[in-house]
Amino acid sequence: MSFFKKLKEKLTTQTESVSEKFREGLTKTRDSFSGKVNDLVARYRKVDEDFFEELEEILIGADVGVNTVMELIDELRMEVKRRNIQDPREVQSVISEKLVEIYQSGEEVSPTINFQQDGLTVVLVVGVNGVGKTTSIGKIAKKLKQEGKSVLLAAGDTFRAGAIEQLEVWGERVGVDVIKQSAGSDPAAVMYDALQSAKARKVDVLLCDTAGRLQNKVNLMKELEKVKRVIEREVPGAPHEVLLVLDATTGQNALSQAKIFSEATNVTGIVLTKLDGTAKGGIVLAIRNEMRIPVKFVGLGEKADDLQEFNAEQYVYGLFADMMETEEIPDN
Repeated sequence: MSFFKKLKEKLTTQTESVSEKFREGLTKTRDSFSGKVNDLVARYRKVDEDFFEELEEILIGADVGVNTVMELIDELRMEVKRRNIQDPREVQSVISEKLVEIYQSGEEVSPTINFQQDGLTVVLVVGVNGVGKTTSIGKIAKKLKQEGKSVLLAAGDTFRAGAIEQLEVWGERVGVDVIKQSAGSDPAAVMYDALQSAKARKVDVLLCDTAGRLQNKVNLMKELEKVKRVIEREVPGAPHEVLLVLDATTGQNALSQAKIFSEATNVTGIVLTKLDGTAKGGIVLAIRNEMRIPVKFVGLGEKADDLQEFNAEQYVYGLFADMMETEEIPDN
């Protein structure tokens, strides 16, 4: 049985609404990536070196990343040879299989937040301005409340005009209190107040917003390191998650941001926003493969519930959905 058929059978046991969100959210990438792969397959009678070279260009164009593409093409060559695949149509199923393997890398990748069994879970959310950081915090807060957890927000982005007010709007919308100080206050002082309040109230999760831009990169990273030290001092073992918010539409620039923030804050997970707004959704694989950081959440639309826990198999389904549902895929 082909990987496509196995995947389709597996996804029928999962939530249909989630599959549909991935399908709709990845429409632009699917139309671009899968459309080009379909065209490639239609033009070739056999799987040869020219076929692989064109496939390589398609993958790079989808922002999968040069290093990841080289690895994937090598894997595909070996698999095609091992299975003695001659029909290019059969390669489509193998591509999807290898995409999942690259993301999972033989590891158990959890999309969920690392919650503490007893006591407070502190989640530090970082990222540059304009990527959707505050909005992501609001959406995560709503999701956690729906799961029955008590949540508190810390307005640590005291430098950007309107950031505190924006977080307050989200707090009111989802029914979560926001700990804040006046604009321009010391973010570390805000975090201290928020941590004391969270402990006193015995809430389950404290979501901490942070600055996305200071005068320069060095100042920003120093500020984040200072905030992190306060959290570590007040709650031993915290922060339990450091989520980096990235804008999928920025492509390889998102990968550069991941490298910079990882140096300062030990990023544990990625929130990839606006995945529905790009035709280059392959950046998910580039980040995972080159940074070894799991993507925890992806933005698949504007609604609050369009921020979904990332699932590599749902992601591949979103890329190849049309093909899986309308074509008979040959068994390998």
